[in-house]
Amino acid sequence: MFDFFSGCGGTSAGLQDAGMEIVFALDFDVDAAATFKANFPKAAFFHKDVTKMRADSITDLVGEDRTSPILFCGCAPCQPFSQQNGRRSKTDHRIPLLAHFARFVKFHQPDFVLVENVPGIQKVSRKSGPLPSFLRILKRLHYSFAMDTVDCCDYGVPQKRKRFVLLASKLGSVSLPPKTHGPGRPNPSYSTVGEWILGLPKLAAGENSVLLKNHRAASLSPTNLARIKATPIGGGRKDWPVELQLKCHADHDGHTDVYGRLRLDQPASALTTRCISLSNGRFGHPTQARAISVREAAKLQTFDDGFGFSGSLNSMARQIGNAVPVLFAKRLGETFVNAAQEHQSELSHGDV
Repeated sequence: MFDFFSGCGGTSAGLQDAGMEIVFALDFDVDAAATFKANFPKAAFFHKDVTKMRADSITDLVGEDRTSPILFCGCAPCQPFSQQNGRRSKTDHRIPLLAHFARFVKFHQPDFVLVENVPGIQKVSRKSGPLPSFLRILKRLHYSFAMDTVDCCDYGVPQKRKRFVLLASKLGSVSLPPKTHGPGRPNPSYSTVGEWILGLPKLAAGENSVLLKNHRAASLSPTNLARIKATPIGGGRKDWPVELQLKCHADHDGHTDVYGRLRLDQPASALTTRCISLSNGRFGHPTQARAISVREAAKLQTFDDGFGFSGSLNSMARQIGNAVPVLFAKRLGETFVNAAQEHQSELSHGDV
């Protein structure tokens, strides 16, 4: 598997769990690069700007005689297309990244291609934007593909996180994996916050646990500490006494998630790059007087406890918020693995 825009490695971790070998990764972020290299020491990591790389620069890694199917994964930064980005600009340098990923796809024509992003990528110029252009390339190269907007909680992730997913194959048809969680599915209940983070060592705001890697919580001001203590499980700023309320929230019914506590019996709200900050979303711990820790955020993104993160507190939160949930990536990876096995079976029986 070749992981472009790898970030800290959520996609790679999931695809590795699905049975794939991580051959190559690329990212320009210093801390994400350090995190990835520490967790995938056998992969060739390129700490480079993809816009300045030639498509043939990875030819030696791809190899001339392919004995196993190859997957190219391009989960480019999603902020330019996010609905939460109120300052979206047509000149954002991150928008053309899918086109640069396409250069590598055109040159090497891997057996499989995976693209994951926010649903907003479909709405950036429906005719000439990055996604329509990419789809035209896939069609010219005779890829079969399937795409849709899905919610990660439908695949066992304890988080409501809607994502656009595109799967493409040169080895026959491909489809999105069947949903596993929710009413009428193999697991009728969604995975919850409580199932994933209860039982971890207790922390106070500003503490760093010596018992669990990256189990570290951000500090709180005395006022914000009083606010979280005044917030019930699943509650928010509307539960505070008058003296703790912010003037900017007076007569304002929006942004009800900010300063909120997570609910134990439900999936979390979508984690952002500020997922350990009490004032930036519903990121308060369900029962303790603090925001969730780095490790708790990572668990809600379904990283295992052995996966370590490098950098400052804010950098680790950014890496986690930007990551593809590991379990979701695994489900996508299993689809490709099954497609490869079916293709090999057809070849061995002379069906193609």
